[in-house]
Amino acid sequence: MEQFTFNKTDSGTAIPYDLLLLADETVDAINQYIFSSDIYLLWNGAENIAVMALYKNTDTELEIKNIAVAEPYRSKGIGSILIDKAKEIARDNHYKTLTVGTSDTGFQQIQFYEKNGFIKKGIRKDFFLKNYPSPIFENGLQMRDMILLTHHLTE
Repeated sequence: MEQFTFNKTDSGTAIPYDLLLLADETVDAINQYIFSSDIYLLWNGAENIAVMALYKNTDTELEIKNIAVAEPYRSKGIGSILIDKAKEIARDNHYKTLTVGTSDTGFQQIQFYEKNGFIKKGIRKDFFLKNYPSPIFENGLQMRDMILLTHHLTE
């Protein structure tokens, strides 16, 4: 089994846009949240293989703004490892809920989050129409709404 290191980045670390762009469409979109988020990297000793950005919505709610795994490492459980780390970070910092949003066309992502204990809690109507300059397509469908999912944490 490959060994991984999971660390929060410090302010002097370059923002890993290459990984973040795997889960978000533009640098401009990433820049809307990344400077007020905590960035965590999963590293295998040679390269960064996954990233997660966590944002404090309220004193009780932490949001996963971005979670991405490099292509060669997908379908190996690394996304679930990151979700477990996010839950641990949220619990350790006394948050009650962990929230994530994904596209209404992101069927695999929705299934992934539900498999990891999240439930659908709401919709941000027309999110992708209002926040991106050009239409974005996924699974042959135009992205319109953001599906919000939440995981309630227990101590």
